[in-house]
Amino acid sequence: MAVSDKSKDYFKEFECYLKLEKNFSSHTVRAYCADVLCFLIWAGEKEVFEIDAKKFSEYLYFIGQMNYTKTTVARKIASIRSFYKFLYNMEIVDYNPTDTTKGPKLPKNLPNFLTTEEIEQILTNIKIDTPAGYRNRVIFELLWVSGMRISELSGLNYENLNLEQNEIRVFGKGAKERIVLVPDKTKTLLLNYINNISDMICKTDKTGASPIFINNHGYRLQNQSIRKALKSVVESIELTKHVTPHVFRHSFATKMIENGADLRVVQELLGHASISNTQIYTHISTQRLKSVYESAHPRAKILTDEANEVSEAP
Repeated sequence: MAVSDKSKDYFKEFECYLKLEKNFSSHTVRAYCADVLCFLIWAGEKEVFEIDAKKFSEYLYFIGQMNYTKTTVARKIASIRSFYKFLYNMEIVDYNPTDTTKGPKLPKNLPNFLTTEEIEQILTNIKIDTPAGYRNRVIFELLWVSGMRISELSGLNYENLNLEQNEIRVFGKGAKERIVLVPDKTKTLLLNYINNISDMICKTDKTGASPIFINNHGYRLQNQSIRKALKSVVESIELTKHVTPHVFRHSFATKMIENGADLRVVQELLGHASISNTQIYTHISTQRLKSVYESAHPRAKILTDEANEVSEAP
């Protein structure tokens, strides 16, 4: 089916809106635009303002025959809803036909995370006898101690560093700015990389908007290269868990809450817009709650003592 000329124009404006005004990542822009384009192709010559709730329900039935996962269907609905919200704000349509549509109920999967021992196992098995190996060690140390997203880390420039105060300024989703903290040990590793190791990879300018982490040609190290380096070390130690750079972020949040950090503080460090996004980590951090309960509640101690007596009985 052919897309109408007006719909093509609206689509291009929406794409620019996502890039320039919403500051979405290139990955998010591609996903949103692909979902909207598929919808417009299905609609064919029908104009966007001719689509009503009934017609949108027909589209949902159509994609329901494709055996998409619930997550994919929910994303497609969200993309098209954003498109129509944009059209409504631009006064191109009178209402959003997706407003009455509820997405599929998604299962609440707990995020995968690593124990401190598993993190240390990964870090100590990164060979630092080459400049690239040392760079990779610094990268994963930073991911572990700061909770940064991989895109935030690869996007770091020298102007983002305030290492005298152990601070790094990062830009998260929607270009939202926040400060992450690094301990002295990690700062020492990073400074050694900057002052001594990075020039062994490629000599570059170390000021302003120049990238901190570079490849052999002096260009910014890409996310895919970081993922590849992590995959290599995980396979070498035969770790059975599925490990990605984002798992380091989950592990950081889990350990912070497990050790008693305030939920609001963790929210700020992660750059979550809503605290509900941070609360999921409380579900996988029950160790501290149990220990506090057992030490603070008198009945809990009695039950523990009775259990020990039973286990020791002949």
